[in-house]
Amino acid sequence: MASAVLGSIQEEVTCPICLELLKEPVSADCGHTFCRNSIKLNYESTKDQREGYQFGNLQTNQHVAKVVERVKGMMSCPEEARSVHHCTSHGERLQLFCEKDRKLICWLCQQSQEHHSDQTLLIEEVAQEYRLQVALQKLMTDKKKCENWKDDLQEDGTFWQKQIQSDVWNVQEEFKRLRDILDSQEKNELQKLKQEEEDVLSSLAECENKWLMASLISDLQCRLQGSTLEMLQVRLKEVPAPESQEMCQLSVLFLVMMGKFS
Repeated sequence: MASAVLGSIQEEVTCPICLELLKEPVSADCGHTFCRNSIKLNYESTKDQREGYQFGNLQTNQHVAKVVERVKGMMSCPEEARSVHHCTSHGERLQLFCEKDRKLICWLCQQSQEHHSDQTLLIEEVAQEYRLQVALQKLMTDKKKCENWKDDLQEDGTFWQKQIQSDVWNVQEEFKRLRDILDSQEKNELQKLKQEEEDVLSSLAECENKWLMASLISDLQCRLQGSTLEMLQVRLKEVPAPESQEMCQLSVLFLVMMGKFS
């Protein structure tokens, strides 16, 4: 009975890769426990068969390490040590794996009524299959992570696309506002310049009219100082043609004044 219990415990603390008691047991992300050296060698030996495959952080399993030490202590007796890798019912070495019951059996167990119809495999075949299952499980986990990363990247891409579109719209609106301000200022400045031009031209015309009036007054004064005969010889054609209402008024005034002296 004690041997059966010890054998059951021994199965729990046996490395699925090297099929020996765990040495420096470490647990992978998938939850399985291996010998540190065995998992390292297995990883390096299958590196060429998988692309981008990486183990997660391996954590030392102190609890399993303590169980292994207790099992080793219980195996200090030669008889018990022999029973660990041998069938507790027949004493034969455990070399087969029963897929139905998921446990190790000997060749006599395979011939028994209990297992004669069960599918069995050699331990070496099971170990290789188990290694592949562990690798596949890890790959599936990595695939799930990649899918999650892909979803996150798509969400980030959508977010930044909307953000950039919003920034583009804001920039366009800001420059439109600035252009409207510049157009309004340009219009105001042009109106000011046009008004200034009109004022300058009006001032120049006024100055010109004043100059013409001064010239007429000066000419009139010269004629008043001359003889009456010279004054009577003045002809209407000698008076400059009026260019504005003000000039017409000056011409009429000039003729009236000439009439007084005739």
